[in-house]
Amino acid sequence: MAMAAFAAKAEDVFPKWSDPTTWTDPKLLSDDLSPMRFVVVRSNATGCESNCPEWISAEGAIEAGTPAQFKRILKTLGRRKLPIIVNSPGGNVDAALQLGRIIRKNKLDIAVGTTKFSDCWPGMKDCRANDGKGAAYFGIASDGGAMCNSACPLMFAGGVGRVVGGWAYLGVHQITTTYFRTTRHYRTTYRVVRGKKYRITTETITQDNAGYKTYEMSKALERKLSAYLRDMGVGRGVIDRMKATPASDIRQIALDDMLTMKLITSRDSLDILTQAGICQRSPAPPNCREVPANAKPAKVAAIEAKAGPSQPAQIPLSHLAKEAPAQPVEAVPGNEAPDKGFILVRGSDPMCEPHCPEWMWARPLVAVPGNGAPEMRFVVVRRSNSSCNPDCPEWISAQGVITSQTPQKLGQLLATLGSRRLPIVVSSRGGDLFSALAMGRLIREKKLDVAVARTDFVGCDPEEWNCLAKDGAYAGVASDAKGDCDSACALMLAGGVRRLVGPRALLSLYLMGQAQLIKAYLDEMAINRDLFMTLQRISVERQLEPDVMLRAGLTTGPQSVDELTGATLCRSVPKPDNCRVVLSPNAQAEAPAKL
Repeated sequence: MAMAAFAAKAEDVFPKWSDPTTWTDPKLLSDDLSPMRFVVVRSNATGCESNCPEWISAEGAIEAGTPAQFKRILKTLGRRKLPIIVNSPGGNVDAALQLGRIIRKNKLDIAVGTTKFSDCWPGMKDCRANDGKGAAYFGIASDGGAMCNSACPLMFAGGVGRVVGGWAYLGVHQITTTYFRTTRHYRTTYRVVRGKKYRITTETITQDNAGYKTYEMSKALERKLSAYLRDMGVGRGVIDRMKATPASDIRQIALDDMLTMKLITSRDSLDILTQAGICQRSPAPPNCREVPANAKPAKVAAIEAKAGPSQPAQIPLSHLAKEAPAQPVEAVPGNEAPDKGFILVRGSDPMCEPHCPEWMWARPLVAVPGNGAPEMRFVVVRRSNSSCNPDCPEWISAQGVITSQTPQKLGQLLATLGSRRLPIVVSSRGGDLFSALAMGRLIREKKLDVAVARTDFVGCDPEEWNCLAKDGAYAGVASDAKGDCDSACALMLAGGVRRLVGPRALLSLYLMGQAQLIKAYLDEMAINRDLFMTLQRISVERQLEPDVMLRAGLTTGPQSVDELTGATLCRSVPKPDNCRVVLSPNAQAEAPAKL
């Protein structure tokens, strides 16, 4: 990992607009927002294989040139009609209206959501991981944390079918004219992968912003927007909600209200457009495409605006984990890799209930020390992000196999922390059942939160002899990508006060021949007995679906690990217990918390 810091000269990050037609959430404009980018994505969800759904990912701020970019990508698709998955803070009003009309003219569906890319992602150069797979980009669509604010609902209104899931956010407010003049200093992080250097992220070290000016909606503009929404079949209530919300605020429209206003066409989520199982219907939806083995990449890749000086090109830090070598490494003879095991996976498409298809998913079995997997290690980690300094979140990283010694090590680490309550971020293929139950009880006794995610260390790995903790913690980033919690680990998770399994994390469980013991433990942790009844019906390890975990109380919410470790967490009021101020790099270092 190489770090480079440089100073940017004073510049107008956003010009002064005299025409009040740019409509974006003012609280979000202070961040580096890239212009909207259009990418054709193919689902890589387990179960669709050769015939998978595809969609157009539309993420970023709406600018004057966005409609022209959208037309170009539609032209490359020809007669194919792909749904749009949009995630946007808003932007130019006239451009949003144009986008809505283009969407309606082409009879496309739209949903609010984000796309989590795998292997290759937009902005990554010379990626060959998807060669021979018939598509340039693969990923999973999710509504968790997605937004469509300010001018974005105008674009959204153009969809023939319009859905906003229960975890997405659609908000409106008054028209805003914004003026920002900013002096910024940047720090850029690079990573060298296979001899090539990639820019991972560009962070703002310091910046000074002027405020923003607001204007009420003019009668002429109100008539224009009302006519547009009427043409799209959307009710008057949307305009009324816009006018009633100050420009300095943003107000979410509830799902029931959106249905009453006819802003959405059903209570469904984006799953009805992107879930793997939809391509098993007859006839299959128009966004399904069958790709034979060893196919050439699709010609349609991405249409995006070039980033200007105020919007440096970025590769999300969450993709760092995707580039890092996974551990244990790929199984080859003599590489001490664990044998393949099998997990029963059940289709989660609501169209197939109660008779859904099931299949066996081959994956490594629970590892044990000496079989290519290390014993669970506990390390105190501090979020590596300059934007949160000097007050950053910290957590306990728990990665590896659970053994008979693991509860004792966790207890020793908690003793060194005293009264501090840090959340536990766990990634484990399981291990000793009785030790997992002991840790779950210890976690509940200490009233700790738990999230399934992987911690990637920045700078050095604690396993290295010369890697020392600074100010009592190691630098790192937590991501639910590649986070794994299987069998005994899932029972450890059950002990958390808050229990989070993000959309990219995996959790699987079965009774392991200890039905009565596990039943008593789940009752002790106040987990719904429906989970135990579900486990009784299967004889092999099975991946649990998010709705099953939430309904049974095994998880307390759909949030990812960012809820406990995000860079902006310590700005919350009240401030979480796991935030700690480190005043200077020369502060007195605490004893490294490493067991």
